[in-house]
Amino acid sequence: MRVELSEVLWLDQHHELSLREVAELSGLTEAELTELVDCGALAPTNPGAAQQMFAARCVVVARTASRLRRDFELDAQGLTLAMTLLERVQDLEAQLNELRALLPHRVL
Repeated sequence: MRVELSEVLWLDQHHELSLREVAELSGLTEAELTELVDCGALAPTNPGAAQQMFAARCVVVARTASRLRRDFELDAQGLTLAMTLLERVQDLEAQLNELRALLPHRVL
C-alpha cells in the first residue's frame, strides 16, 4: 500500500484561517460554514470584522461537521446540535480522565 501526501497544514493554536481557507480544507462550502457560524457551531476569532478569521482548530470542527452532514444528511441546526453534543461528550471524557488521574493506582 502506498500513501501519498499532497499537502500538510500544521494546525497550531496561533494560526488563523479565512472562511475560504476553512472551506477548502473542510469540504464544506462557504455558505455552509456561514450557516454554522450563524447557528453558533463555529466561532470566528474576530466576530465583528469584515473578513471573518478562524482559529486553525476550527478546521477539525468543520471536517467533523462535513462528515456528519454527508453521513447523516443533517441541516445546519442538526449539525449544530450534533456538534454541541460531541463537544459536551469530549468535555466530560476529559473531566473523567482528570478524576481517574487523581485516584490512587492499584498494583496487581
